[in-house]
Amino acid sequence: MTDRGMVTMVDGCRVAWRIDGPEDAPVLLLSNSLGTSMDMWQPQLAAFAARYRVLRYDTRGHGASDVPTGAYGLDRLGRDAIELLDGLGLARVHFCGLSLGGMTGQWLGVQAPERVERLVLANTAAFMGPPASWQARIQTVLREGMAAITGAVLERWFTPEFLSTRPQARAEVERQLLATDPAGYAGCCAAIRDMDMRPLIGLVRNPALVIGGLRDPATPPAQSAFIRQAIAGARGVDLEAAHLSNIECPGEFTEAVLGFLS
Repeated sequence: MTDRGMVTMVDGCRVAWRIDGPEDAPVLLLSNSLGTSMDMWQPQLAAFAARYRVLRYDTRGHGASDVPTGAYGLDRLGRDAIELLDGLGLARVHFCGLSLGGMTGQWLGVQAPERVERLVLANTAAFMGPPASWQARIQTVLREGMAAITGAVLERWFTPEFLSTRPQARAEVERQLLATDPAGYAGCCAAIRDMDMRPLIGLVRNPALVIGGLRDPATPPAQSAFIRQAIAGARGVDLEAAHLSNIECPGEFTEAVLGFLS
């Protein structure tokens, strides 16, 4: 069964969501990366929805969600996830987030652990500096638009082999990047710029799986290892991929998540 709609946050921002899968199955909440939408989870959707009620949403500023002006914060992004669950009447869910979505997951593990059963943090970091580089990116997209950074972003998100052999997958991610509102992208860049979960990440007590990409220049293996070591009992999986490992290694990513959740 599929359902979709919008939930309005306390600040008036409407967040778009979609649910796929059996009504009586446990809920798995998926959170997208910077510059994509809920469509980034398409490679996992069929397998996930066979076992779980899969709730996807577009992070504010992305996809079909509203685009508030100004800088966002990780606290606001985390509260969006909580208010989404509240709006849909969901007390507790499994969570899987990649990159920016994984940062939201870290916030949930620290600030709202009672709302999360198991936590998957993929291709993410507890700190992703330097802040000056994010400020420069904000200024670029607001001045020149998303096309100014799309080529460089794709080269960081995927290995050269993937880009040369998977043109359809590349084109789909490129479409999502170019469709992202520059103001929404910049707002979420500010959340990453200002985020530092390093002093707090050790407070996470939820069962956690940390997925990393062995060839990820955006959040290198050392970033995944830091989170893995900081969270007591966390498991780890490293994939032969760059940043969007769920798209570059869809089968291995899906198998790792389903194995952990079950």
